[in-house]
Amino acid sequence: MGKYRRILLKLSGESLQGAQKYGLSPEVLQSYAEQIRTAAESGTQIGIVIGGGNIFRGLSGAKKGFDRVKGDQMGMLATIINSLALQSALEDNGVRCKVLTSVRMEPIGEYYSKARALEYLEAGYVVIIGGGTSNPYFTTDSASALRAIEIEADVLFKGTRVDGVYTADPEKDPAAVKFDEISFEEVLDQRLRIMDLTAFTLCRENRMPIIVFDMDTPGNLNRVLAGEAIGTLVKP
Repeated sequence: MGKYRRILLKLSGESLQGAQKYGLSPEVLQSYAEQIRTAAESGTQIGIVIGGGNIFRGLSGAKKGFDRVKGDQMGMLATIINSLALQSALEDNGVRCKVLTSVRMEPIGEYYSKARALEYLEAGYVVIIGGGTSNPYFTTDSASALRAIEIEADVLFKGTRVDGVYTADPEKDPAAVKFDEISFEEVLDQRLRIMDLTAFTLCRENRMPIIVFDMDTPGNLNRVLAGEAIGTLVKP
């Protein structure tokens, strides 16, 4: 087993589209499935929350005239589509996997509860929790923070297209400097954006460490699990 016994992995929906402008990239799904398979084989228990931005984002829809509640509900359904896609890729790679949903929609997925999630994690399944928090006005970042705390994860892994936390947006500011480690208080003092404030506050108040890393580089998930100093550790 690696450094962590149980993790909650937050994946970006937008990353799942790969080089496309919309939808799901089979190549990205395969890369993620291979990394998660290796991590699961090491004995690490893995819970996953996926965003839905590659299909529909509620806040963006609200800016285009959608009712915000309806838009967020559409976004929740998008996360479940992504959850099913990742489940399929994982099962194709020989990984036992369950999708739990925060809103009832059997037989698509079982209804989420902490007890059910822990039962599957302890039995060696990868558990994907779709549907966000089931409430509008909350992001999948907030869902990942909430689920990490609920399933008593050792750490929240935020897999993105950026390799850590910087002093500024590295895509816009070439002088931006990356942090190897940073505290929650320093993040707030410097007004760095890691996730939305609700999610960040949940993690801060419950002393849930966050590791931000580049999931799109094959092998990175397992490097982080092994304790390699890639990405950025946000520590209590």
